[in-house]
Amino acid sequence: MHNRIAVLRTERGVSRRQLAEALGVHYQTVGYLERGEYNPSLHLALRIARYFEVPVEVVFSTEPFPRIGS
Repeated sequence: MHNRIAVLRTERGVSRRQLAEALGVHYQTVGYLERGEYNPSLHLALRIARYFEVPVEVVFSTEPFPRIGS
């Protein structure tokens, strides 16, 4: 699973710890998610999308996201 968590988090100036606290997970979980070392449950994926106020498919994809500016 591919995701844009790091991009969204950076754009909004949110630290991993802040996002983790808002989601009720350990801050290391956010790092694992960003690196693709952990796939979130559907419930967590939906909470992440809600936190960033975007549809879940903006955050997660089964295919790699196209590079911006390419």
